[in-house]
Amino acid sequence: LVAISGREVEEEEEVEQVEEETKMLSVRNQVCRLGKALSGARAFSSKATLPDLPYDYGALEPVISGEIMELHHSKHHQAYVNGLNAATEQMQDAFAKGDVTTQCTLTRAIKFNGGGHVNHSIFWTNLCPKGDFRPPEGKLLTKINEDFGSLDNMQSKLTSLTCALQGSGWGWLGYDKTTNQLFVKTMANQNPLGRFGVPLLGIDAWEHAYYLQYKNARPDYVKAIWEIVNWKNIEERYEAAISA
Repeated sequence: LVAISGREVEEEEEVEQVEEETKMLSVRNQVCRLGKALSGARAFSSKATLPDLPYDYGALEPVISGEIMELHHSKHHQAYVNGLNAATEQMQDAFAKGDVTTQCTLTRAIKFNGGGHVNHSIFWTNLCPKGDFRPPEGKLLTKINEDFGSLDNMQSKLTSLTCALQGSGWGWLGYDKTTNQLFVKTMANQNPLGRFGVPLLGIDAWEHAYYLQYKNARPDYVKAIWEIVNWKNIEERYEAAISA
């Protein structure tokens, strides 16, 4: 048996208390920043809406079935939009009442649903019918070759990361303005890539994006999705990022 003195117990409790207070301070700071971002009347009066797809539900077949696309867009993405709108309305009321506890809870809801809305809005434009596919070119291709050695290397790295992602999340090709580098990274759940860089290409690795067609074979889905990547859209995102 190991004897623990009363002072040691007190010190442990003090450490736990400091850690908890630090955690709460961090959450409160996040809430305050969120409150400032959402405090304008326009922010609360302008609701998120489900974007139209730039193609029909069946246009991405045989890579992604029309059934999956319809469910993914009209049900799953719509749910994120609804959740975001509900949470932001509740947040306005919580700020008016000074209800910090509710604000902390809603911050998580806004992050999840807002991330889901942003991620999917990018995802739809990152894809195109197989007949419209073309490889990347121009400045983006030059940068991919510079940072990864080749397009195949980049695709291999992003494919491996996305397939290895535990649970649900996204695989991303992004651009870091600070380092002027392209990078690949996975994000858990619906966490947006934003704080790490500009999102260029996202691969949805949630099972609702592929399970009806590919079952538990995520690697088959990720490998196939390269056949319908809209490189024109990704080139536009990259050129906007480097010129901003």
